[in-house]
Amino acid sequence: MATCFHSDSPDLRPPSASQAVYREDCTQCFDSIDDELGLNVCLSCFNGGCSGPRDHARLHFERFGHPLALNIRRTRKKVQREEPPQKISKLAINAETDDDRYDTSTRVICYSCDQDDVDKSSGKLQSVIEGVMTATAFSKREEIKAWEQEFVPCEHTLTVAQQETNAFESKDLSQCSKCDLNQNLWLCLECGNLGCGRSQFGGTGGNSHGLSHFDATFHAVAVKLGSITAEGSADIYCYRCNEERVDPDLASHLAHWGINLAGREKTEKSLMEMQVEQNLKWDFLMTSGDGHELNPVFGAGLTGLSNLGNSCYLSSVVQCLFDVPEFQSRYYHPRERPPFSEMPAADFETQLRKLADGTISGRYSRPDEKIVASPESQDVLHQKGLAPSMFKHLIGRDHAEFSTMRQQDAFEFLLHVFKHVTLSKHPVGMSNPVESFKFCMEQRLQCLKCKKVRYRADEQDNISIPVPARRVASSQDDSPGGSFAPVSFLDCLNAFTAEEPVDLRCTSCDGQEKFSKRSSFRTLPAELVVNARRFELINWVPTKLDIPVEVEDGPIDLSDYLSAGPGEEEEILPEDESSSGGFQVNADLLGQLVGMGFPEVRCEKALYCTGNSDLEAAMNWLLSHMDDPDIDEPMHMEQVVGTATDNSQDPVKVTQLNEMGIDSSRAKRALAATGGDIERAIDWVFSHPDDMTENPNEQQASSNSGAPTTTPGFDAAPAVYQLRSIICHKGASVHAG
Repeated sequence: MATCFHSDSPDLRPPSASQAVYREDCTQCFDSIDDELGLNVCLSCFNGGCSGPRDHARLHFERFGHPLALNIRRTRKKVQREEPPQKISKLAINAETDDDRYDTSTRVICYSCDQDDVDKSSGKLQSVIEGVMTATAFSKREEIKAWEQEFVPCEHTLTVAQQETNAFESKDLSQCSKCDLNQNLWLCLECGNLGCGRSQFGGTGGNSHGLSHFDATFHAVAVKLGSITAEGSADIYCYRCNEERVDPDLASHLAHWGINLAGREKTEKSLMEMQVEQNLKWDFLMTSGDGHELNPVFGAGLTGLSNLGNSCYLSSVVQCLFDVPEFQSRYYHPRERPPFSEMPAADFETQLRKLADGTISGRYSRPDEKIVASPESQDVLHQKGLAPSMFKHLIGRDHAEFSTMRQQDAFEFLLHVFKHVTLSKHPVGMSNPVESFKFCMEQRLQCLKCKKVRYRADEQDNISIPVPARRVASSQDDSPGGSFAPVSFLDCLNAFTAEEPVDLRCTSCDGQEKFSKRSSFRTLPAELVVNARRFELINWVPTKLDIPVEVEDGPIDLSDYLSAGPGEEEEILPEDESSSGGFQVNADLLGQLVGMGFPEVRCEKALYCTGNSDLEAAMNWLLSHMDDPDIDEPMHMEQVVGTATDNSQDPVKVTQLNEMGIDSSRAKRALAATGGDIERAIDWVFSHPDDMTENPNEQQASSNSGAPTTTPGFDAAPAVYQLRSIICHKGASVHAG
């Protein structure tokens, strides 16, 4: 054991509480402390680097000169099956720790002195090593932060108006007032009604009688009886906000209905506990939809991702993207050094290359003796799976939903990834892989009175198509409406491109007229992303429709859906000059949405974001963005058309956008147009790809200069596609699975 003068360096100190310690896997590949050579953690910045063939730990030393590293190697303890169990001296139930499961060995390496076993007691090493080993690892720290959910009061819980009650009347709290259920019961704090909860929450039984009571009375605040504890914690739900809340006066509100908080005992799991339990069940991952056990596969391109808790949406999207040739060629470079970055764990390019290497190379696709498919098949082993915790933290950073452990929509996450990939910096000679998904959608509008037409093309990277609901009677189906008949992918595409009537103002007839609208492809992409909408709104709750959508295994020719463009005999409808200065809300669609109960501000945003001409698209946008933090903020029309500029934006936020590849001019304009909100600013830049100049007049001049523009996609026939991948939600409702 050697000594090293670097152990007395003044820069050597234990990690602070706020510092991230990467002591589980390498920040630039998925080699970990469980591998034969272990992991080397830099004792200067606590970066984790592998010590195997790629030797990213040594690369870290070569780039930054940090000499000392702590090699950590972990091995699973062997269970001595033949030894009798130890005698239990007292009843105790303790959580199993890493020390119970693993043997861990450590040694200090000095790259500068070329020493591989430095005395751990020399200099400051002992305290630094202790700090590294006791610090909460990065992945665990982020998991804890994401699971924490801060419930707050709302105006409805703060202003509960309780009705008068008869002091001599005893209330029956044993079962639902509308059915025989005696679990998952919710007490209305305003009138004392007892109704069962929604069946989709946590998989518990319920007929939604608590929700139907709200629909009938608008009494918003309810408490789950079985979740109440003597300490005052309970599940409080506000139906108006459609969120879990906190009631600061819960004790007095319960006492009003004769319930003594101090005498309550929790008898049922909370909503959060049920959600965590539902989504961390390993058995769920081992079976197919019909309950049959999945057969494990191994090899290049067949590497699994482990569940980080509700992260199936992320894993599904990552697997699909890195099966696409354009994403492989962009991010999979096994013979190249990782990008230069002082913080690899926080570098978007590095983490995407790490994911590409992990999922494509096959180096981690091997059976793990610790993971058995089921007790009945002890010889069937599965993969350990890669834990993409660094990527999850990075892609979800500063996002209200993807930074949590809550269930998310895979399609929304795919678009979120597209946005960040597009805005990231692409090295010279490497193109943006999202370009292969882009195409132009054409909308044809024809006035049914004057027969004049208008064409509009929009650049897109996906389509959302309706799934026709065709109910069929079935004697084996207990549901009142029967089951759904299967539909084909082309049935959905036909519904998407079919003509439909719309009410618009005709600039030729100078009045509100009936139009026919039809959508078709002006160009098609190399890779087509299709989102199938399989839900409907029941009692203002998104309900999943179990409609089978059949997609052919063979080639699918989409040539018939390509637009032929304006015909020789067609007369083009002139543009509405009054609308050239900004966004004009479709009054008819706005009225229909407001009539459905949506607030007017939200309806205006939905129409702006969906092209202002499709009621169903606007409604789907509203359902998907109900939880947006700025959903109720009014739209500023001068911001919509991109005329707002403000050079006095927060330089820290401007720098954050610069790191994503957005130049300072566009960053300032985006922040000015979105009130300084980083996430909304990214969306603004993404939705204004042609808004390159700081001066709108310059922008208008450049757009009228006749400079050629590139239309993404192709318009040649035949346009033959082959199904590459499907992401399909597996679960009884939109809230779990």
